[in-house]
Amino acid sequence: MYIYNNLIHYTRNKALYNNLNRNDSFSDRLTLFLLHFSFFLKNFKNEENKKILQEIYDFNFRQLELSIREIGYGDQSINKKMKDYINLFHSMVSEIHFWNTLSREEKIKKFSLFLSDFQNIDELLDYFDEFNSNLSKKTLNSYLKSVSNH
Repeated sequence: MYIYNNLIHYTRNKALYNNLNRNDSFSDRLTLFLLHFSFFLKNFKNEENKKILQEIYDFNFRQLELSIREIGYGDQSINKKMKDYINLFHSMVSEIHFWNTLSREEKIKKFSLFLSDFQNIDELLDYFDEFNSNLSKKTLNSYLKSVSNH
């Protein structure tokens, strides 16, 4: 699905990891992927999009499960990992729900919950504010129809 690939592309942006004082890990990339996906859902969630967003949600989490399997986790640990990642994602969605009404300080606090290993959250905040703004200027349909929206 194009949206999954676009979100992966955004997550691979090396600049996102500049403020990490170590090599990025699967967990870091997954956290940033889930943040991108959270903003995506926040922007397009409405009654009209409900069915397609559920399909996108299901597809994305199936892909994540496949990625975890490829890394070599066993079935029992995959179930636990997936539950952890789904809970993390839902807490992200909850924290950014009113993003556009939050002060910069409130946004930094919310990001700090998920990005504790990142040193300069200000830069990530600027990036995600711009990402959120760009999402709000497009329709869900534009993301569904094009292979790349970078």
